Amino acid sequence: MLLMLKLLLVPAFLAALTLAARLWGPSVAGWLSALPVVAGPIVLLLALQRGPAFAAQASVASIAAIAASETFNLAYGWSCRRFAWPLALVAGMAGWLGAALLLVRLPGSLGWAMAVACIAVAASQSGLPRVSGDAAAARSGGADLAVRMLAGALLTCAVMIASASMGAAWSGVLSVFPLLASVLAVSAQRAHGADFVALLMRGMVVGRVSFATFFAAIAILLPQYGVAASFACAAALSIVVHGLTRRMVGARRRTQAASRDLAGPQPE
Repeated sequence: MLLMLKLLLVPAFLAALTLAARLWGPSVAGWLSALPVVAGPIVLLLALQRGPAFAAQASVASIAAIAASETFNLAYGWSCRRFAWPLALVAGMAGWLGAALLLVRLPGSLGWAMAVACIAVAASQSGLPRVSGDAAAARSGGADLAVRMLAGALLTCAVMIASASMGAAWSGVLSVFPLLASVLAVSAQRAHGADFVALLMRGMVVGRVSFATFFAAIAILLPQYGVAASFACAAALSIVVHGLTRRMVGARRRTQAASRDLAGPQPE
């Protein structure tokens, strides 16, 4: 039942993100994509199948795995400015895999995980390509959206199967596999260009705060308070924190609008 729900949830969320990018721009779409829509149900499934202690350890690894996701973003974000999407995707996945192999060897403590995630977010915030102004979103066709949703469903199934058969560290890292990021980045590059990808990924950086909040709450609460109470509390905290970070996305959009106004009309 949970697997079927997730196989439907991820494609539906991808469709919603496509609409958000069209209505409000890539920064908002990237910010929304950082919600634990993919990783949260995976860790919930691990808690039900392998116990609260295992899922709590996987949650700590999920926080550290933000570093692998940001490595993907950095590698893809820069590669797509020079290469077509297949090479950019290879570069991004190579970056993610290299970071993941290092992360599973780190101490499995919440403090270590939070420190690594903070460093990764800071590095990504300063290292992603900077875009002056905004990037207009082209209208995606129905066939493109259908392919995007199918890719999301297939990747979801693969990640869930892989994470359920490994140890806590790899389960946590795989739960944060850049599923949404890879599908969104490829489709964004093909339809809108590299600047759109950069703005999308900068929005993701802002959303990492609520993502880390969700899994920190799970890691702390799950061993003592059980699955239902822990996940409910973590989801509520994550939504509150995500709402607070909305101002940061809004400020970025206002800055982009001001840059366009200062630039003035472009000569024909």
